[in-house]
Amino acid sequence: MTQPGDVRIRRALLSVSDKRGIVEFARGLAELGIELVSTGGTARELAEAGLEVRAIEDFTGFPEIMDGRVKTLHPKLYAGLLARRDEPSHMVAAEEQAIEFVDLVCVNLYPFERTAARRGATDHEIVENIDIGGPTMIRAAAKNAAFAAVVVKPESYDAVVQELRDTEGRLSLATRENLAGEAFALTARYDSAIARWYAERQDDFPSVILSAYEKVVDLSYGENPHQRAAYYSQVGSRMHVLSMVRQVHGKELSFNNVLDLNAARMLVQEFELPACAIIKHNNPCGCAVGPSGLEAYERAFACDPMSAFGGIVCVNRPVDGPLAEALAQQFAEAIFAPRFTPEALEVLQQKKNLRILEDNERRRLNFTERDIKRVMGGVLVQDRDVDYEDRTEMEVVTERKPSEHEWGEMLFAWKVCKHVRSNAIVLSRELASIGIGAGQMSRIDSVRLAVDKAREAGASLEGAALASDAFFPFADGPQLAIEAGVTAVIQPGGSVRDPEVVEAADAAGISMVFTHRRHFKH
Repeated sequence: MTQPGDVRIRRALLSVSDKRGIVEFARGLAELGIELVSTGGTARELAEAGLEVRAIEDFTGFPEIMDGRVKTLHPKLYAGLLARRDEPSHMVAAEEQAIEFVDLVCVNLYPFERTAARRGATDHEIVENIDIGGPTMIRAAAKNAAFAAVVVKPESYDAVVQELRDTEGRLSLATRENLAGEAFALTARYDSAIARWYAERQDDFPSVILSAYEKVVDLSYGENPHQRAAYYSQVGSRMHVLSMVRQVHGKELSFNNVLDLNAARMLVQEFELPACAIIKHNNPCGCAVGPSGLEAYERAFACDPMSAFGGIVCVNRPVDGPLAEALAQQFAEAIFAPRFTPEALEVLQQKKNLRILEDNERRRLNFTERDIKRVMGGVLVQDRDVDYEDRTEMEVVTERKPSEHEWGEMLFAWKVCKHVRSNAIVLSRELASIGIGAGQMSRIDSVRLAVDKAREAGASLEGAALASDAFFPFADGPQLAIEAGVTAVIQPGGSVRDPEVVEAADAAGISMVFTHRRHFKH
């Protein structure tokens, strides 16, 4: 009998879909005198590499059948994996049934996630990539980590072989338990991906949500320096906030940097023209479009130069030398762009701590993914607020109709407003924000803040447009903006006092549009 913690690896079963490094791993095991048992394509690959391999059919006495759907699901294998070797009754049963013990299992799974994500994959292809035997072997070996080892990642091969060499073919209990944890994490991720695929075929909110997340990077700290933090991406997502993002310079990212970067990317992707957004504390403090990235940045920065200090700057055009020179004049936490020219990098890298992030992501966000917010002991799940705004569905409610110029101005402000924390007010002029009121408990305070910000920055409000993320409950908010010079207002409407609000707009001779769609962002 064998005691837990004293397990010598004598026989290993190898069955992998991802064959990276498997030949080298198997050779390392064979050199230690470990018998190799294998299945299908893995067995062929090992045999072609000159390794002696025992087929699974020989081990179980049962052939692979049904196109490989059944090949490892056999009591002789699972008894050899699950037997407690310190339990006399188990050892007696193993002897009576001529069970051969399996000490190490190396398995990874059919590529379900990759197949499900592939454009044009049929339901049949996806279902056939649901692995049955693989997860079962992994779970069996992991459950019996006291007497067996399970390896599920090619990245673990070298360390496992090295420990076996150093200890005359033994793996420590600590190593086996660590490998078991990795194994259960893999099968949990795998099953959650399958469950999510089935759930997403329904239009409804499923009764159970299963999602797996894998660590992308450790962060320098959380919202505050005494909080530890890391960033995880959702397994199976088409893209995420740091996918295909290369940091070419600067300090490591913090929790708040990632939050602000996400807000910046979501806002900038609203525009096809050269655009810039400057984000501070998860709110835009400036956004503009322009003929070039440089002009877009200058106009965005002019909205609120004081608040832009220490913000995240995001542009949707490459950063060249002139834009880099302008950026270098201000303090920013990070700059995010599709590309940086060598001249731009030479300028910006003179700032030791500036995070320079290059966006190589060309995929678009899957807007059908749900928006999830964490609350105490649970999550809130909703559709993403990504509906494209169609001017034809909006209603002009004033006697004066907006000009085409005013329409353009209002629609620009409306796009920006969607990304501002409620209560949100955005003032714009010439397709640039000139005043933003965010996070106030009353809407008139947001209007007052936006107007004050514009005046502090020296902006003219004559002929400006105003966007409000929700209806005005009273006429005082629009009246304050009208007195400051605003001539066009876009808002959802829907207040019981809408007639009073529209009456105030008509009395002032301005135009007002109801979108009939709200954009709260808490």
